[in-house]
Amino acid sequence: MKSCRLLIITLGLLLSGLGIAAESERQAYDDRYCTTCHGTDGKGNEGVQAPRLAGMEQWYLERQLNNFRAGLRGVHPQDIEGIAMRDMATQLSDDSIADIIAWVASWKYVAAEETIEGNANAGRQLYATCATCHGNDGEGNAALGAPALAGQNDWYLVTQLKNFKAGYRGNLPEDGYGQQMRLMAQTLVDEQRILNVVSYINTLTGDR
Repeated sequence: MKSCRLLIITLGLLLSGLGIAAESERQAYDDRYCTTCHGTDGKGNEGVQAPRLAGMEQWYLERQLNNFRAGLRGVHPQDIEGIAMRDMATQLSDDSIADIIAWVASWKYVAAEETIEGNANAGRQLYATCATCHGNDGEGNAALGAPALAGQNDWYLVTQLKNFKAGYRGNLPEDGYGQQMRLMAQTLVDEQRILNVVSYINTLTGDR
């Protein structure tokens, strides 16, 4: 499965690279190739594990793009999708990132569809710890640097919790927020608990 995703990601990168190389001097709009993986409507693409961007907080998107660009994310050899995203982010200038954030902010938010099965009732208790930062209704908390979880692709949340738990993400001391999440992910001792807590997150509506 990962080999298929890697092939798709690689093809996407090649196509994007061809478009970039065609111009010797890139303008800001030339960096708007997010739709290659995240979809023209920004709803995400499970096949390449590209999450929903439409509705994502601008401050969180900026932080993640900067983390990829600075080598704080997407550097672990087992984080295949993260590595692909880092390759894309390293091509971006500060102006390009600002342009992309403003562009993505104009996309219409649509909550992602449910794709996983878990015990939401069991997940409710597990989520109590998550709520400390991410809010009781999954609305997120900018002051704590915690993004909204409600409405995000459930398959993406599952993958990222597994990545944090395995140390594929949040394993660098400079990534303070990532280290916090890695620590919290350890409380989900098995895959079933991860599925349960994400199933509960699926019931939340945030502040929308």
